[in-house]
This record gives sequence, C-alpha cells and structure tokens, in this order.
Amino acid sequence: MIGTAAIVGGGVIGGGWAARFLLNGWDVQVFDPDPEAERKVADVLDNARNALPRLYDAPMPKEGALTYCSTLAEAVDHALWVQESVPERLAVKHAVYRDIQQHAPAGTLIGSSTSGFKPSDLQKGALRPGDILVAHPFNPVYLLPLVELVPSPLTDDLRIERAKDVLDGIGMMPLHIRKEIDAHIADRLLESVWREALWLVRDDIATTREIDDAIRYGFGLRWAQMGLFETYRIAGGEAGMKHFIGQFGPCLEWPWSRLTDVPELDQSLTDKIARQSDEQSDAYSIRELERLRDDNLVGLLRALKDRDSAAGAHLNAHQASFPPAVTVGGEDSELLRLHEVQVLPSWIDYNGHMTEFRYLQVFADASDALLRLIGLDRDYLASGHSYYTSESHIIHRSEARPAERLFVTTQIIEADEKRLHVFHVLRAAGDDRIVATAEQMMLHVDSQSGKVHPARQSIREKLDPLADAHARLARPDAVGRFTGQRRSP
Repeated sequence: MIGTAAIVGGGVIGGGWAARFLLNGWDVQVFDPDPEAERKVADVLDNARNALPRLYDAPMPKEGALTYCSTLAEAVDHALWVQESVPERLAVKHAVYRDIQQHAPAGTLIGSSTSGFKPSDLQKGALRPGDILVAHPFNPVYLLPLVELVPSPLTDDLRIERAKDVLDGIGMMPLHIRKEIDAHIADRLLESVWREALWLVRDDIATTREIDDAIRYGFGLRWAQMGLFETYRIAGGEAGMKHFIGQFGPCLEWPWSRLTDVPELDQSLTDKIARQSDEQSDAYSIRELERLRDDNLVGLLRALKDRDSAAGAHLNAHQASFPPAVTVGGEDSELLRLHEVQVLPSWIDYNGHMTEFRYLQVFADASDALLRLIGLDRDYLASGHSYYTSESHIIHRSEARPAERLFVTTQIIEADEKRLHVFHVLRAAGDDRIVATAEQMMLHVDSQSGKVHPARQSIREKLDPLADAHARLARPDAVGRFTGQRRSP
C-alpha cells in the first residue's frame, strides 16, 4: 500500500515519520507552524537518506513527493494516514484531532506518537474516535522498526488490520498492544532503568558515562538480539527459565534498587547530570552524534539481517516486498537494474575507497538478484538445484567513494539449459560514471552430485524471454576480454 501520509508536527519524531513514509514511496504532506520546521525536517531527512537505504540489498521504492503545507487542512487533504507528533499535552492533541477530522477524508486513520497517553484518553470528544489510535515509535524512526500500536475498545479489528498494513508497508514492526495502559510497554521498561540511573548519579555511585558503559558494553548488546526473557532463559543453562527464576528470583525481594522511588530533580542533580553528559560527549556535536548513532545502528541491524535474526529478519521480510526489478531508460531500455547499494564505512580500504573484495560482493549480490528474478527461490534450492559461478572477471574503471550510492545494470549475454553468461556494469548513482564491470559465467547444477544439470522448465520460462530481449542489445566491448589485454585505440 502506497498513498499520501500527513505529518502533523515536524520535530525529531515527526521528521523521522516523514522520512519513513517518503523513502518507502509515499507522498508526504507536513504541517508545523514552527518557522524552523522545514529546516528541522530537512536535517532528519539528510540523516535518513544517508542511513536507511544502507540496510537493504535491493532498490527501495522511488522516493515520494514532499510538500510543506501552510495549513493543517491542506496537509490532511487526501491523506490515507495522519501521524500526529505534537507536544505531550492532552488539550493540544484534542484540538489537533478536531481540526484533522473536520478536513481529512472519513476513515482516515490517525496515529499518535504519544509516549504515555492511552488511546481512550486521546479519543475523548473526537468526531470519529475509533479512527484515533496510538502508533508510538522510537528514535530514530527511520531506522528503528518497532512501533507500539495501541487501540482502545472503540477501534475495531478492521481498523487495526489497516493500521498494521500501512506500518508493515513502510518497514515498521507493529507491536499490537491489546490492553491499553499508560506509557504502553517499552517506555515503562525504559522509565524503570532511567529512574534507577538517576539515583546512581545522585548518590555518586556512577557517572553518566559509567552507566552508559554498563549498558553498551554489557546487557545492551544482548538485548539487541534476544531481548530480556530469552537472554535470561540462556542464563539458566540447560535447565532453562525455571532454573534461572529459581536461582535469581529471590533477589527481587532484596533492596537492590529504588523501585518506584523517584529522586528529586532539583537544580543540583540536573546540573550534575548535564555537566557529566556534556563532558562525556564533548568531542561531538549533536549532528555528529546522530550520524555516529545511525552508522552504528546500520552495522548492528545489518549483522542481524545477515543472520535473519530479530530486527534483521523483519528487514529481510520488508526487502522481499520491494519490486524485484526496474529497467534503465534510453537506448539500453532492456537492461535490468536489480541491485543498489551504498558504500559502507567498513568497505573503505587504506586508499580511501571501496576495497577489492567488496566489488565481487556487489556483483555477486547482483547475480543473486537476477537468479531470484528467474525463480531461484528457497523451494527451488530445496529441490536440490542451483546455479554455481564458474568464472568471474572484474575490471575496475574508477574509484567508489565512501557513502556513495551505486547501482548495477545486468545484461544476459547468453543462456541455455545449463549456462548463464552475464555482464554487470557498476555505476555511481550521482554522476552515472562506470565504476567497474564484471563478466560472470554461471552453471546450473544438481547440488547433490555437484554436476552440471539442465535447469527446470520454470526457470527457462522466465530466463529465455530475458535472454531473447538482451540478444538485441549491443555486445559490451569488455565481454571476453582477458586479463592485461590492452583496450582498442
């Protein structure tokens, strides 16, 4: 599902929502009376465009159109989804909902980014209360997939499923919270940790840096992949969770923490926290910290993606929903454009550009995209058949720069029942220059015997029309070129 989304409130969270929708192909209409709103949203979009596409190994949908509106009525006109991210004051939200529902089409869902209010509180006095629900995200919205989806009894199952479809479509992972409660789930957990951290700073037991170190070098790394209960299940050893609870459960009655006691956030404690926090991060500006955070999140999420685990599995599922191919216009209109990528920091070598083996990785991923296009899916692999690469020849034409976006065009040179001969061209998205080329020969094999074997008819039905179309194209000069061969004058 792709349509128009209205973003009401253009701060960090509203800007993150705008980026989520926009980069997943939705048109976005933003309303915020703040004169700095356009700049703030643009800053968030810069971060999002730098980070989100790096999570995927396939082209994302074409970016939607972004419009800044002078009135709320203009912003919500024709909107399929409205995301409200205004300040956490109930009277303000109620006024905004009244205005939205006077001008938005009937049935438009309104998601609130509220961190604490229950949907039944938000719906009071609304024209169509059942259309309002909580859709609470986490910063940065454009990278973190979780959104707490909280309806009230006035929101029926059909609306909930519609909301899930919208959020799934932009790569979010909606967590349907069936029983509304103040602060939902995640913020209640975070508040408990935050409260205890404030006591540790107040009582001079730990500094802000030491508390952050305890999280980022310890349990935070475990939580990113397994959460709380699965982490403790492993801690119980072979006996599992029952053993863990039996061993550590009694500790919950010991006075280890302050539980619900809240330290007074007086001037002294506020100054202490601010001073330590400034000292901890004095080497970086806020923008630099945002980029560092995003780069680290991309690395963590990609590691999970490679293992099809936790949030990485959700990324893989979202990527599978992308269109499988687009074509390149002009005289090369038959060429396949199946793979896009951004040069990641870890790909840079001592010369300051993409290291050699990453070129092969990019071309191999492009070949995999072609194989998926012609039907080489999990079921086909499970049947005991696949394509193996027998030869590759890469020619480096220019440097791939840090953070540069690249795309691969693919031409089928020849194909028969056993062979698939392809030619890839890696180009820079910014200036269309050729970065490298790769010629590859793949053989269809019986995976059990390891011997060449004819491809199944289902593969040939998709491959042969592509090969016939590409046979009309000019044969690239580099096809068949051997290592060290001089170019023709």
